[in-house]
Amino acid sequence: MHLAPGGGKDRDRRKEAPVDTMSAQAAVNVKITGERTADSARVLTPAALDFVTRLHREFNPTREALLAHRADRWRRIRDGEPLDFLSDTERVRTSDWRVAPAPRDLDDRRVEITGPVDRKMMINALNSGARVFMADLEDALSPTWSNVVDGQGNLMDAVRREIALETDGKRYALEDSIATLVVRPRGWHLVERHVLVDGAPISASLFDFGLYFFHNVRALLERGTGPYFYLPKMQSHLEARLWNDVFVYAQSVLGIPRGTIRATVLIETLPAAFEMDEILYELREHSAGLNCGRWDYIFSSIKTLRRDAGFVMPDRGQVTMEAPFLRAYTQLLIKTCHRRGVHAMGGMAAQIPIKDDPAANERALERVRADKLREVKEGHDGTWVAHPALVPIAKQVFDEGMPGPNQLGRLRDDVIADPRTLVEPPQGTRTDVGLRHNIRVGIQYLEAWLGGQGAVPIYNLMEDAATAEISRTQIWQWLAHRASLDDGRTVTRDLVARGVDEEYARVREEVGAARFDRGHFPEARRIFEQVATSTELQDFLTLPAYDTLV
Repeated sequence: MHLAPGGGKDRDRRKEAPVDTMSAQAAVNVKITGERTADSARVLTPAALDFVTRLHREFNPTREALLAHRADRWRRIRDGEPLDFLSDTERVRTSDWRVAPAPRDLDDRRVEITGPVDRKMMINALNSGARVFMADLEDALSPTWSNVVDGQGNLMDAVRREIALETDGKRYALEDSIATLVVRPRGWHLVERHVLVDGAPISASLFDFGLYFFHNVRALLERGTGPYFYLPKMQSHLEARLWNDVFVYAQSVLGIPRGTIRATVLIETLPAAFEMDEILYELREHSAGLNCGRWDYIFSSIKTLRRDAGFVMPDRGQVTMEAPFLRAYTQLLIKTCHRRGVHAMGGMAAQIPIKDDPAANERALERVRADKLREVKEGHDGTWVAHPALVPIAKQVFDEGMPGPNQLGRLRDDVIADPRTLVEPPQGTRTDVGLRHNIRVGIQYLEAWLGGQGAVPIYNLMEDAATAEISRTQIWQWLAHRASLDDGRTVTRDLVARGVDEEYARVREEVGAARFDRGHFPEARRIFEQVATSTELQDFLTLPAYDTLV
């Protein structure tokens, strides 16, 4: 088996290189349905496709079984089974064990920046001064075929420090000191429809992971770093076990020492919050910690407790990190991680600079400072930002509050693991303004996503798919429980329909007729209304949206 990735430094020459799809298909019996992209030739090599196909055939049956397990778990919760810590894994929670020590370049993670695998955004993020850059193939990426394939090409260039860009008369290139690169593949629930293995779409998780690992692991090791990942959307330790099995297998096939891969798990689903010890245990030789993926966590909490009339959310703007169910989850995460000797990463600051309103910009930055101060005081070992302008603020807060590389010594023995607080409903009001904001933001994000953009600036925040998920799920929840707004009106289909009509017109006015008419707004509105008002709640809006994506 040929293990060396395809080469080539000249991006313009790569655009002209043909994809040897026939030999790739002959080598691994895989069908590529996507068109040729700028980086197809060097990303989709026969050897790379053979590797990801082997991963898929080995582990996809387990992936599908675990997705069925998710559905069964939901049915049990729907039928009254309470969310609680697992009785059959009590030994894991109560016994003493530790995760493998962090690699040198993941020991100090005080500020991490996130963004899609867009060439310009990657260069800016790597140069931002953050300790870590999470290159996102998941929620911040619209998974068009060209975005996925050329994103892998951008990752290959970034690993080799060859990534550069000339546009609008300006050149972007890497500085001498850059952030440590970590990659987030897509979640277990997603497929890559442009690659068919044995007639069915390949697992998007295995495709994203496999291509990056195959092409870059040796180059990463030669530069003194390693193949590092963020793992999204898991709902149980069994899904973490599957990732660990994938890591062991991939390292074995390529002759890489076991334990070389390191992965941080985003705790962004409510069921996973009850299995944090177990998730770390399954990944203990490959773990780099846990992260508070709080926007997706809010979405998952609504989704998991969708039938609970006592857990009907107020306006999402009122659901702050002071809400009891969010405080319980973040503090338990810190306690769990530090007991096991591994990093507990804080959540996202999504603000972006407000250039035309200095006063509003300063107020937004003060909110960021307060949020990061809360995190460092509680014991987090680092935090996330979405824009380079926030790196200095977050860094200053963590430099002052965390003089050492991390806070692993803060064991947080004061935190009690109480399942009741993890599902304690947040307090607040539901308003017409909140309803309309959900509609407006959801449609605008989906429109951009359908146009190939996954990280979208909307109302001075850098939004990804999690925002649209919260927006549509909250509307669905209010409808399902006939929730009351603070003006006394009940949320009904007619009320939502009127809101969609009026906010759709408002969006047209805000973005301008020319931009609106050439965009994907009709499709975005259709999908948003479908998922927000359906009889049964859709698990992920990106599933029906993916069918519309060009």
